[in-house]
Amino acid sequence: MTTLTRRAAILSAAALPAALARPALAQSGDPFRIGLVLPMTGPFASTGRQIDAAIKAWLRANPAAVAGKRLEILLRDDTGVAPDVTRRLAQELVVRERVRALAGFGLTPLALSAAPIATEAKVPMIVMAAATSIIPQRSPYIVRTSFTLPQAVRPMAEWAAKNGIKSVVTMVTDFAPGLDSEKAFKEAFSAAGGNVVAEIRTPLRNPDYAPFLQRVRDLKPDALFIFVPSGEGSALIKQFSERGLKEAGIRLIGTGDVLDDDILNDMGDAVLGAVTSHHYSTAHESRENAAFREAFKAVAPDMRPNFMAVGGWDGMHLLAEALRRTNGDVDGTKLVEAMKGQSWTSPRGPVSIDPATREMVQDIYIRRTERRDGQLWNVEFDKIQGVKDAA
Repeated sequence: MTTLTRRAAILSAAALPAALARPALAQSGDPFRIGLVLPMTGPFASTGRQIDAAIKAWLRANPAAVAGKRLEILLRDDTGVAPDVTRRLAQELVVRERVRALAGFGLTPLALSAAPIATEAKVPMIVMAAATSIIPQRSPYIVRTSFTLPQAVRPMAEWAAKNGIKSVVTMVTDFAPGLDSEKAFKEAFSAAGGNVVAEIRTPLRNPDYAPFLQRVRDLKPDALFIFVPSGEGSALIKQFSERGLKEAGIRLIGTGDVLDDDILNDMGDAVLGAVTSHHYSTAHESRENAAFREAFKAVAPDMRPNFMAVGGWDGMHLLAEALRRTNGDVDGTKLVEAMKGQSWTSPRGPVSIDPATREMVQDIYIRRTERRDGQLWNVEFDKIQGVKDAA
């Protein structure tokens, strides 16, 4: 490298934070660009496909322009496995593509890697999927439209303790959301008089659940509480059935990530009677959810919308409403302020953005897996209203 080239490279690197901090001023006719970073390939591609389809459905069902700004989506595939890739893509979207908001983010490590980009560039970052409690604390520009694991787990633990389950083994994926789930379940279940007899953690990549499930069978708890990332439930349920845990009298409980609506029909009768807690089920009965399902089917006829999809749909609603409230002003700080305290009726039910935490406040439903009209559904039979993130 010549001296001149080396000096140019150094100057370019030094200028990058300034480029992030001072995005070009938007003109009145400019589109409102949203940088969507999702795992469209790799082991967590189902998350990306769900959110991408939900956003396309929202765009079809709503006006193309908001407050004079045409909404434009720039989709990037981070493959779901390398935080450095997510960070680079977010940086390129802000610096080169001049996006006014970042969105998506399938897994916690990936969302955390992009948080400094949102802070430096002062652009809203809408987390539509990743569910670890700490995420919004990493940037004042992060607002979440999915959920947190403690938010969903504590109602499950309290329900179990009230319904004859006295001993539980927890089995979670060994990364931040799994650890959140494990901690929240143990705290709530123990406080309600239950006993967690063992805590088992499984690897994030290429897990073989069989030896862990055999240990559960040997321990003979009343129930097994499980958490795995969206899309991983099929393998776990298959091995739960093969190991005969249901026949051994061990009940299956968990969060809705495990019995993901997108793949529920492929799980077979092994999931019948399983009880889970979550903020959304495709089977939720409401006018808003019926409209959501219809819009989703128009763009993805071979898919059933799941909880990831509703996070994408509501993320678009939140961004559009913030843009309306600022009368088209794309200043990131003003947009985030306009998001705080928003409330609306989502396909999942009534929701709002907690102005203190920038988290969803929402109902959590207790559901039982049932077969109706030849298909498997997570059927709601109880709910806890207005749940905040317990962490």
